[in-house]
Amino acid sequence: MSSPDTDATRPEAGLPFALTRPIHIAEVGLKAHDVDKVADYYRAILGLETLPAASGSAVLGAGGVPLLRIEPSPRGAPTDDTRQAGLFHTAFLMPTRADLARWILHASEKRLPVDGMADHLVSEAFYLTDPEGNGIEIYSDRPAEEWAWDGDTVRMATDPLDVNAIVASLDGPSEPWRTAPDLLRIGHVHLRVGDAKVAADWWKSEIGLEEVTAMPSASFLSSGRYHHHIGANNWQSRGAGPRDPKRSGLAYVTLTGSGIRSERELADPWGTRVRLTPAA
Repeated sequence: MSSPDTDATRPEAGLPFALTRPIHIAEVGLKAHDVDKVADYYRAILGLETLPAASGSAVLGAGGVPLLRIEPSPRGAPTDDTRQAGLFHTAFLMPTRADLARWILHASEKRLPVDGMADHLVSEAFYLTDPEGNGIEIYSDRPAEEWAWDGDTVRMATDPLDVNAIVASLDGPSEPWRTAPDLLRIGHVHLRVGDAKVAADWWKSEIGLEEVTAMPSASFLSSGRYHHHIGANNWQSRGAGPRDPKRSGLAYVTLTGSGIRSERELADPWGTRVRLTPAA
């Protein structure tokens, strides 16, 4: 496996390292019992903008780029169940640590409920849950050249987060948070699966991702030596069978990039829909 291409952290578009990799996340689709309530939540916590959408649905994004598509669940559809295969969290990647600092001040001022926070060595993250139980991560990455690798394995941890240090990085007064930064993107998606090893094998063989961290109950996979574009765990869902396609929660994950040659849609071993779209 090759070394990180640190020049790619500074492309013309200014995108974060995660989005410059040959395969990366483009969009996440959700199914919701109350589309408006869920969409309003993401607008409130992140300042996502409203983009054109079909009647009854909502499309939210940043800088004109769609990131989250929320569609109505079928009438009478079961609610998502954390013991079943589905979405663990959608992870929104801030362009810079300063953007994360501004978001922290916004969250504090608005008293947004936060479930947890962690220093993962490669990143600094906060965790929330939307009104229908979908997990959310809001994070910023440390510079890719500072990540520690043991061969093809990246070192990650779940350490206490120094929130004050992040806020102090603003180095003086800053503009208040109003809307999401134009370059906010989805950096990774973490899935609930029935078997983490089976999931890892599928993402490697069918999508072409590489496993960069593995444990008995979870796997982290990426393209181009990112710390992970896809996470898969069976922490609560061990042994889960195929996902009920009518169930609320995750509808699909869309991947894009130069490493994707043709438009297609696949399903993982639990029926989670994975859409592949070549880079524009």
